[in-house]
Amino acid sequence: MAGPQCCAHPPTLNPSSGAGHVEKVGGLDSYVSGSPDSKLAILLVSDVYGYEAPNLRKLADKIAAAGFYAVVPDFFYGDPFAPDNAERPIQVWLKDHGMHKGFEDAKPVIEALKSKGVSAIGAVGFCWGAKVVVELGKSSAFIKAAVLCHPSFVTVDDFKEFKVPISILGAETDHMSPPALLKQFEELLASKSEVDSFVKIFPKVAHGWTVRYDVEDEAAVKSAEEAHGNLLEWFAKYVK
Repeated sequence: MAGPQCCAHPPTLNPSSGAGHVEKVGGLDSYVSGSPDSKLAILLVSDVYGYEAPNLRKLADKIAAAGFYAVVPDFFYGDPFAPDNAERPIQVWLKDHGMHKGFEDAKPVIEALKSKGVSAIGAVGFCWGAKVVVELGKSSAFIKAAVLCHPSFVTVDDFKEFKVPISILGAETDHMSPPALLKQFEELLASKSEVDSFVKIFPKVAHGWTVRYDVEDEAAVKSAEEAHGNLLEWFAKYVK
């Protein structure tokens, strides 16, 4: 079940944030950044606050600067979670925006990228988006590598069918994926010699820290940037 931590520290959404622009990709409005001629693409699957979160777009720009074509689709069709709407708490909102729907919506986005000449795609999921990326990674047909940042709704069973290299970046304080659960993920993945995996638990941070950090908080920025560096290293290794 989604708890309050899942929705803590909501970002101030800004549709004009970032160095890129919005265009349709696979039928979804998507924030794109980087050279459209790049043969390597990274799909960023947001948390419940969607694709207009400035820190998320800033990360997409950082990924683009590393040579990838970064794509952040609006899987919520203009309806991100609004914490101030008492009539639509997270459990109600999730009924309209299930992770399986996100997985199905990601397929035409991936097809659209491939049709443009992209030869390798990686995907990173944050909270809600991590479950979508896990579903993509259960087949080698969609993505070459996956990164999960503070995943939500992901279970040990999800990794029994996993097919692509995966990096899991978790928080010391996380009710959605506590360190004990991440250790279980790590043990199961370690037993799969055919799938390279990496699990890291960041100290002194909480769920959401990679994209919902306070830009004025030096320590928070440092932890987020360390995670961003780790995910870029993973994609540089496997998406090529």
